[in-house]
Amino acid sequence: MANVEISQPRPHITQLTLNRPEALNALTYELVDELHRALDAVNADHDCRAVVITGAGRGFCAGLDLKGFGTVPGTEQYGRPQQGMAVQQFIASLVPHMRATRQPIISAVNGAAAGGGFAIALASDVRICARSAKFGTAFVRLGISGCDIGVSWLLPRLIGASRSHELLLTGRVFDADEADKLGLVSRLVADDELLDEAMTTAGLIAANSPMGVWMTKEVMWSNLEISSMQAGIDLENRTQIMTSATEDSRAAMAGFLSHAEVAWANR
Repeated sequence: MANVEISQPRPHITQLTLNRPEALNALTYELVDELHRALDAVNADHDCRAVVITGAGRGFCAGLDLKGFGTVPGTEQYGRPQQGMAVQQFIASLVPHMRATRQPIISAVNGAAAGGGFAIALASDVRICARSAKFGTAFVRLGISGCDIGVSWLLPRLIGASRSHELLLTGRVFDADEADKLGLVSRLVADDELLDEAMTTAGLIAANSPMGVWMTKEVMWSNLEISSMQAGIDLENRTQIMTSATEDSRAAMAGFLSHAEVAWANR
């Protein structure tokens, strides 16, 4: 793939690098399409246990390429609103696609994460950012809604409604220090330490049972939209009993008691 580089820098860890550095990795049809296909490949790779997304060059992702996103194939004869809706849905579908990917996704945010880039960071399971990182959704300043690509659902759940509303209504850019204070990111590190820190976190995840991690990701996201605490507990209860019946659970218990390293069986 030309626009998304796929690599395996460490055992069981896949790195997806948005690779349009000359445009701060701004989103085009080709980049979004390749990112969808990369997520499919990751989800089908049973050797992969954690994913790191980052941007090539000096930015994470500057959002939609204002010089032209391109046309979604099959919509060439549509009117302008219909083509716009096809583009909107195609980009926005990245968020549930990331949610449905079995492996946890860590965004290593370097430089600008704006618009769609901000949404990709929010849709990740973990965010680690460099001191050069800057965040924001500027659409409200362009005469359209600041609620875009899942941001209005994700951001309040990550930092609270009050702070989220102010950021969405003003469209202002905020830096890495503020992102850290807001609790938006897990860690703030020097630029040259960003990927190592992301890989360390990915390694800690990869050391756990693939099935246990997969079910943890499913339940933690599901419980952000569940109807009540009891419904959340019921989901947890069923998942615990299901995972306790796996070979991995028995191996982990034996390894814990004997202080031996566990070779995970289930994928």
